[in-house]
Amino acid sequence: MSQQANITVFDGAATPVSHTLVGETVERNVNGVTTAKWKESLIGVPDYAQIRVTMTKRKLKSGVYRVSVRGEVPVMESISGQNSAGYTAPPKVAHIPSVEIVGYFHERSTIAERRLVRQLVINLSGNISTSVTPTAAGPTPELIDQLLMVS
Repeated sequence: MSQQANITVFDGAATPVSHTLVGETVERNVNGVTTAKWKESLIGVPDYAQIRVTMTKRKLKSGVYRVSVRGEVPVMESISGQNSAGYTAPPKVAHIPSVEIVGYFHERSTIAERRLVRQLVINLSGNISTSVTPTAAGPTPELIDQLLMVS
């Protein structure tokens, strides 16, 4: 199990931009759910408007593991001026586009089986029709393939 470290990831903009997500918390609750959170830490952007990634791992009563990876990119509203007193309100989050990948894996499933289905979905989402070597390192592959959560 790896320690929670910064994640550097590129977005899907026309000219991709690199985002560094900083480890925020790792929580284990009494129900056996482990949650790890990362967020971008840009100067001049309010905390509630930072890009966030959340990973969770839970073992259900059936013995099936439920793992998820969720990304959120808040979109700020545009400021359109000031009132008669010259006050300009700070911008608020207009909406938050998000994507979540959820996997359900029986406790008898193997690393190879979990890696196969993860790579299949990643290749499908990227419209990749050629052979690609699956990534085996990093928090998402470790969570899905090895059922290991960062600490």
